Amino acid sequence: MGIEAKWGRNIGHLPKGPRNKISDVAGVTVGHCTLAEGEVQTGVTALLPHPGDVFHEKVMAACHVINGFGKTTGLVQIEELGTLETPILFTNTLSVGTAQTALVKYMLDRCPDICDTTGSVNPVVCECNDSYLNDIRGLHVTEEHVFAALNACTADFAEGAVGAGRGMRCHGLKGGIGSASRMVELDGKSYTIGALVLSNHATFDDLIVAGTPIHELLAQRIPPHEDKGSIITVLATDIPLSERQLKRLCHRALVGLSRTGSACGNGSGEIVLAFTTANRVPHYSEKALLPMGYLHDDAINPLFRAVAECVEESVLSSLLHAETVTGRKGHTVQSLAELLK
Repeated sequence: MGIEAKWGRNIGHLPKGPRNKISDVAGVTVGHCTLAEGEVQTGVTALLPHPGDVFHEKVMAACHVINGFGKTTGLVQIEELGTLETPILFTNTLSVGTAQTALVKYMLDRCPDICDTTGSVNPVVCECNDSYLNDIRGLHVTEEHVFAALNACTADFAEGAVGAGRGMRCHGLKGGIGSASRMVELDGKSYTIGALVLSNHATFDDLIVAGTPIHELLAQRIPPHEDKGSIITVLATDIPLSERQLKRLCHRALVGLSRTGSACGNGSGEIVLAFTTANRVPHYSEKALLPMGYLHDDAINPLFRAVAECVEESVLSSLLHAETVTGRKGHTVQSLAELLK
């Protein structure tokens, strides 16, 4: 059920893609491996930028740290070179090392030249802390779980309390994986911008749903809590953009987060990555100069609007699709969808 059907309100003005997910950008797929048993409420989510060899056919990329309380890997090289050369993984904070090792093995298996006849690889792993619901100290995520998520990638993926989102809280309610997409027209051709979030941030009293504070929609409240979580946002598009323009899109993610009531607390990590499938960078090239198209900056405003709408709806979608979960020490986090009933 979509946002409009649930709340009777539309998010933004731009047309949505057919799935209203990041996978509306052709070739982008997402997969999950969910661990949900007793005090173990966690998992892994994987995103493939395109179905080919991402190391040898990199995508132009950028990143932006809104608030840097996080342990994401791979951002330094993306910042320097402006390319993404591996899938993007999401998991809990203490499983970043395991996920990185698994992703390296995944890439080595597919690219025999890495660290042999060519340089190293830059694995990208993102995290949020799910220790309220999950026995994070137990280090339950294994390399096999990472491989399972990578092998499960599809365009029609689940949202809510799945994969890396299993143990996450968003605005004090059950959060997790959320996604949305928007269509924009440039020179008479339709293009797509999509967002995927791992939501684990913000406070209940600040939550805004389609412009309405949550306390006007719900009689029930939850106990006060600090804004100590994080949110990872990934943006994808098929519009030819430079890495500078992709970074400008990253900056606009904050607009969408603000529309849902996020204040980006001191202990919250807000990290954004963006890539375009239109501009590919070959790992090997016989030519010194590579042909790349990019957008005229005067035409970029619709893209900024699309990012804001996608991120806002992705956060709300993560709430809408998540069920109530009970985990570590009997902690229970309620589902917004169930409260709205």
